[in-house]
Parts: sequence; C-alpha cells; structure tokens
Amino acid sequence: MSWLILCLAGLLEIGWAIGLKYTEGFTRFWPSVATVVSLLVSFALLGIAMRSLPVGTAYAVWVGIGAVGTAVLGMLLFGEPTEPLRLVSLGLICAGIVGLKLAHG
Repeated sequence: MSWLILCLAGLLEIGWAIGLKYTEGFTRFWPSVATVVSLLVSFALLGIAMRSLPVGTAYAVWVGIGAVGTAVLGMLLFGEPTEPLRLVSLGLICAGIVGLKLAHG
C-alpha cells in the first residue's frame, strides 16, 4: 500500500510542478489554489509513505516520478525539446525508479 501512496504522491508532484506554469507567478487564483492543494497533498502522501519505506528510497522515487512526468508533460503541453539525449536521460531515471523498487522488494 505504501508504494501506491508513493506513486500517487509522485503524480501529484507532477500536478503541482505543471500547475506552477499555469499560475503565471501566482497571479491566477484558481490555478494557484489547485497548485498549492496539489503540493500539500503530495507532501502529506510522501510523509505517509515514508512511515514504512526507507526515506532515501521514497524520496528518490517521488522525485523521479515528478521529474520524468513533468519533463514529459513539458514536451507534450509546452513544446519543450525532445532530443534523443534528453529522452535517454529520462529513461535512465525510470530505470533508477524501477531499480529502487526491486531493491526494496
């Protein structure tokens, strides 16, 4: 169950990271509210997951999910670069996330 909670926390991290773009420097009310709520819930779920997962593993997986998801959505939503090296690097982050999960059991 902790892994599911951690994955949800990571997805919400993607939400608040992408949401920051839509807040336009926190000048837009509803995108700002959604971003802050997503941030708070993401942190809370990360804390819950850390009750039974090692802190280093949980944090690395949370950041990895957020980084990869945010980068991919940046490419899809905002036309950010999709060079091969960037895609390979994101794949390596994914491999690291899988490795941490396999190492924990």
